[in-house]
Amino acid sequence: MTTPFRNVTPNGNGSAATLVLALSFAGFLLITQSLFIVPAGQVAVVTTLGKVSGGSRRPGLNLKIPFIQAVFPFDVRTQVKPEKFATLTKDLQVIEATATIKYAVRPTEAGRVYSTIAYNDREVYPRIIQPSLLKALKSVFSQYELVTIASKWSDISELVEKTVAEELDKFDYVDVKGLDLTGLEIAEEYRAAIEQKQIAEQQLLRAQTEVKIAEQEAQRYETLTKSLDDQVLFKLFLDKWDGKTQVVPALPGSKGGGNPVIVGGRN
Repeated sequence: MTTPFRNVTPNGNGSAATLVLALSFAGFLLITQSLFIVPAGQVAVVTTLGKVSGGSRRPGLNLKIPFIQAVFPFDVRTQVKPEKFATLTKDLQVIEATATIKYAVRPTEAGRVYSTIAYNDREVYPRIIQPSLLKALKSVFSQYELVTIASKWSDISELVEKTVAEELDKFDYVDVKGLDLTGLEIAEEYRAAIEQKQIAEQQLLRAQTEVKIAEQEAQRYETLTKSLDDQVLFKLFLDKWDGKTQVVPALPGSKGGGNPVIVGGRN
């Protein structure tokens, strides 16, 4: 008696191909999860189960542990950020201006920034740079009156940059590359007072210069007067004498006691 069923033997070749395909895909996935590229101008912070591990990864091809380690990029190129601000001067006048700061995250400090302050570079300015910048601006401008600020704008700009750099150096996260102050806005009545002071300072400087020139001329005249003796004067006369003038100075050292000589006549 024959049975209506028959044994079906699995295709051994097909199973092997499926296994190879699955292993190849797993291997490819592991490789893609293990390798990552850090672009130029950036560093990468690598975390292991949420905790920063190792130093900042430099640009180029890097390795990580698949599924356990994560990568967080940080831009370390110089950033330029304008900050419009308003603050009080020493004489309690309100000024407005724009402070444009240039800064860069220190590549070696990206891991510490991630651990303590910001999870990405977009948070660096509001959490690190901006507070220190505004603090420095208020600190510097509160030391000067409005007239001084307007007349020494470039010097104060350098002082603000130095103060910001010193403030940020306390935390050691970023480098300040430069700072520019522009767009000073003050009340019109104070602007007129500042212009008058500048005119007065220019006039005073001009007067001081004229006095100095006059003093130099007087000193030169005094020196010349002391150097003129009878022989020098006689020599100067002879150099200019046209030969027609009958009365000439006596020869220095003569017995005439310095009485003039009459040429062509009697002494």
